[in-house]
Amino acid sequence: MSGKARPEAISPTAVQGAPGLWRVDLQRHDLSIEGREVIQSRVEFEPDSPPFKHFHPGEEIICVLQGSLEYTLEGQPPVVCTVGDALTVPYGVHHQARNVGDGVAVELATYVVEKGKPLLTKVE
Repeated sequence: MSGKARPEAISPTAVQGAPGLWRVDLQRHDLSIEGREVIQSRVEFEPDSPPFKHFHPGEEIICVLQGSLEYTLEGQPPVVCTVGDALTVPYGVHHQARNVGDGVAVELATYVVEKGKPLLTKVE
């Protein structure tokens, strides 16, 4: 994306998804629910990564594994989650996340989404 070198604290298999944001896709499988799939990713945020507003074609279930992340969901006040905290983003809700700590922050993101649609749509 930005061409910036991978920071040392970022997983070596991570792919840059946006400036300061790195992803490691862990699994992707069809579900028993027609037209749905599950995608699980480890998402790593650099301390200076800019948030960007986006949405998904399904639910996102989040668990913070490292650091502190601030989530802002459309129509709700921001909430800060730390290690072990979980959050669910409903289908289609515009949201954004940002690292509010000093080091790399990491979330486990599990998406239950419509198969064949883009996982993420950026909101301008």
